[in-house]
Amino acid sequence: MAIETIRMSSKGQIVIPQGLREHLGMDEGSLFAVYGEHDTLVLKRITTPSKESLINDLQLMAEKSKKRLQQQGITEKDIPKIVDKARRK
Repeated sequence: MAIETIRMSSKGQIVIPQGLREHLGMDEGSLFAVYGEHDTLVLKRITTPSKESLINDLQLMAEKSKKRLQQQGITEKDIPKIVDKARRK
């Protein structure tokens, strides 16, 4: 994609050219993290996972955690004691 020149407004706003937005699949309301140093700005789009993706990831984490607890011989009944011990430290 070609380099384009843009101008910042008096309010500090810049417009991402339409061609770049379309090429990168950016829509109105897209979120960005902004990093700046010296004369360089970097915009990184922040994507929010879908509800389904988030639920799937949480289920995988729960399954892995359950396996680790089983390997260590820790049962559900042990959890309150472990939490209480950690809070006392």
